[in-house]
Amino acid sequence: MSMDQEYTAIGLDIGTTKIVAMIGKKNEYGKIEILGIGKTKSLGVHRGVVNNITQTIQSIQQAVKEAEDDAGIEVKEVTVGIAGQHIRSLQHSDYITRSNADEVISEADIENLCDQVHKLVMLPGEEIIHVLPQEYKVDNQSEIIEPVGMYGGRLEANFHVVVGQISSIRNIGRCVTNSGLELEGVNLEPLASAKSVLNQEEKEAGVALIDIGGGTTDLAVFKNGIIRHTAVIPFGGNVITEDIKDGCSIIEKQAELLKVKFGSAWPGENKENEIVSIPGLRGREPKEISLKNLSKIIHYRAVEIIEQVFMEVKKYGHEDQRKKLIAGIVITGGGAQLKHIKQLVEYITGMDTRIGYPNEHLAGDTDKDSALPIYSTAVGLVMNSIEMQEQLRYKDGPVTDDDHQGTTENEDPTSAANTNEEKESDDQGQQSENTKAEHQEDRSTIHSTSSTSPRKNFFESFVERFKDFLKNAE
Repeated sequence: MSMDQEYTAIGLDIGTTKIVAMIGKKNEYGKIEILGIGKTKSLGVHRGVVNNITQTIQSIQQAVKEAEDDAGIEVKEVTVGIAGQHIRSLQHSDYITRSNADEVISEADIENLCDQVHKLVMLPGEEIIHVLPQEYKVDNQSEIIEPVGMYGGRLEANFHVVVGQISSIRNIGRCVTNSGLELEGVNLEPLASAKSVLNQEEKEAGVALIDIGGGTTDLAVFKNGIIRHTAVIPFGGNVITEDIKDGCSIIEKQAELLKVKFGSAWPGENKENEIVSIPGLRGREPKEISLKNLSKIIHYRAVEIIEQVFMEVKKYGHEDQRKKLIAGIVITGGGAQLKHIKQLVEYITGMDTRIGYPNEHLAGDTDKDSALPIYSTAVGLVMNSIEMQEQLRYKDGPVTDDDHQGTTENEDPTSAANTNEEKESDDQGQQSENTKAEHQEDRSTIHSTSSTSPRKNFFESFVERFKDFLKNAE
């Protein structure tokens, strides 16, 4: 495999209004070079959740083909973004008591602690997606960022746990595999956008990233370099378009065009006499629409969306001096392109705001259109894919069968999968006992290899289990 091909990665952002396939690679300066982009209208997705598998598959295939033609490369594996109104997050504290306090804390101890959190009982049909450790506590010493190498009997941590509906995640996976692609990785969309838009200084100082998409608005709050809060608000740019459509009695296509071309989130901007004329349907009289009214409609809905997001920021507790978000707010996604949205966010929240472009990590000669806020998630997914490839390449060389024996005694190889055990066995009722046994063995192998990389995010093991599930469940 040539160096170029080794570094090639594809991110697939399955949104409510659009599906974006982006192919990129890392150049010699460590920046991301965009090789090709494919963008299609998303027909089978509502508020981030797939509700028509056939249409979604067609849109994915079209977007990927466009990106492949653009880049002149054929792709097999993709990293997919997950969002949607079914995503929720919670804070959780947990601890383990170590058998030997005179031994230093190892990565295996941290993995055991994370595995324990995976065993939390969720609502029916929900699955833990991410377990993100915040600070650790060793015996009585608190606020430890990295406990490995320390001595102590009790290891405790605060976790940010992200939860989603297993059926929604599986539907996305099914769409990808039925499009003739392999699932390389899955990532929470607000985290992917944060990767492409924010820099380390902002994450350290404290920042809230608001990604305004078509169907949902995603939030990710960082402080001291660690993710502190995530939320998905089930409103986005589409609701604004709907309001314009109803308020002005026009069709959706015209409403979207009006919003993009003439829309503003600040009604004071337009004069009373500014009017735009819209052609009537099938020979009917053209319609005259006042831009002031248009801005009022947009303003009311934009205020509602921002206030909901701001409630989530308050939930994180930004008013506490220690939790202060010094870097303020960064807005990205298609909704960030709405005129005067920055001023409106500043007005409602009283926090410094900037528009986030995914150019932080892109090569200098990148086409301007590729660095628009609507591509933030796709760029982040490409970055994630490249990162995963690098980790695999530089970890311990290729993983051999012997490496699979490296599970430590106190590890339960299937623990992360246990929460899903009963559901999967139901789904796989058609399998023979032998296939089940192989499936079980495969999963424990997958999980045990994670001892070479204890910080492996749960999505990675989920992807492995998911591939298995699709193979076995006909």
